[in-house]
Amino acid sequence: MQPGDRERSPLAQMRRGVVEYCVLALLGKRERYAVELVQVLARHGLIAGEGTVYPLLSRLRRQGLVETTWQESAAGPPRRYYRLSDEGAAAVGRFAQDWASLSESVDRIIGGEDGQA
Repeated sequence: MQPGDRERSPLAQMRRGVVEYCVLALLGKRERYAVELVQVLARHGLIAGEGTVYPLLSRLRRQGLVETTWQESAAGPPRRYYRLSDEGAAAVGRFAQDWASLSESVDRIIGGEDGQA
């Protein structure tokens, strides 16, 4: 293990756990194609490259959380656009509630509160 790996490992695991829901949340705002998603996620430091997003989008499509359409592009071949399905919207809603509860608990503990009176 290299110096610093121990510190990065938990962060990498957390990123992997939330990227799926970040993709769903982004698609809840408007439909997008994969490259747009890669750019937003990379800009926020959630992924390093495209290798994470394409398999994720395929899995989300198979699970019925996103729907796709092909649209012509003025800049090249047609693009596959992704949009949130009703099931995906429900999943994002559940995650948002769970995230709020989890992050509140972690913030309290990190802030020194242990829940004892």
